[in-house]
Amino acid sequence: MKKKNFLSLQDIIKKLENFWEKNGCSIIPSLDIPIGAGTFHKETFFNAISSKNFSKIYLQACRRPIDSRNTESKNRLQYYHQIQVIINPPPENIQEKYINSLKDLNINTKEQDIKFIEDNWENKTIGASGTGWEVRINGLEITQFTYFQKMANLECNPSTVEITYGLERIAMHIQNKKNIYELIWDKKKNKKIKYKEMFFQNEIEQSIYNLKKSNLKEIFYFLEKNIIEAKRLISLKNPLIFPSYEHMLLSIHQFNLLEARKCLSVVERYNHISKIRNLSREIAIAYCTKNKIKYKKK
Repeated sequence: MKKKNFLSLQDIIKKLENFWEKNGCSIIPSLDIPIGAGTFHKETFFNAISSKNFSKIYLQACRRPIDSRNTESKNRLQYYHQIQVIINPPPENIQEKYINSLKDLNINTKEQDIKFIEDNWENKTIGASGTGWEVRINGLEITQFTYFQKMANLECNPSTVEITYGLERIAMHIQNKKNIYELIWDKKKNKKIKYKEMFFQNEIEQSIYNLKKSNLKEIFYFLEKNIIEAKRLISLKNPLIFPSYEHMLLSIHQFNLLEARKCLSVVERYNHISKIRNLSREIAIAYCTKNKIKYKKK
């Protein structure tokens, strides 16, 4: 890439937000609690089970404790960033729009090897699944396309499309870097701020916590407490759906911490996933009931 066309990670975020805003999306804030993927944002979860028309984009920081690598991996992190685009109903030319968004990032889509690989996506904890594509550029996965078929085990009709941009990986391609910590987050006239300056120490300490030093007794305690509180909130005469949903997300983060420590037996893992998935369905049904949204009981 020519020097004048160089894009920092901050530039990439701004360009994607501007591109999708021009294509009808509203820019909304990220969720301010730990989540493993942008899909867990309440805007995606609740909009996917409603029949409303909407177009939104948001930047989301994500935590995936099981991907902790003590900074030894060049392209895998326990803390990373995604841009999520969610649209209902999906435009017929959504793939064309996506390709145009890559062109807006100065990616030559004719010269690069861009492949759409069919993919059936699923997240068991929130009972979400869908079909779509994994998008790779020169073999590196940079985006996930999903047409939701189910959310909280409720059918999505019409289906919402979600585009998940993996920002660090897109930046690695654009900046031609092999190591994520060499990425340029921002550039000013006389100074460049590297990704390493901002996130390296955090990645080391969080990895140590996730893999070795987390307090298992407390994590089990908070996992159960958050589930109990989420259930209490939706059982109120006037259910508090969004606070309940946030407690469910906190329970998922506790579960993810346990997964990172590899301390769950097969049966324990299955039981925890079932408990959270059933809770997500209860919250979704409470939301549908409160907002008079029709849903299939089975």
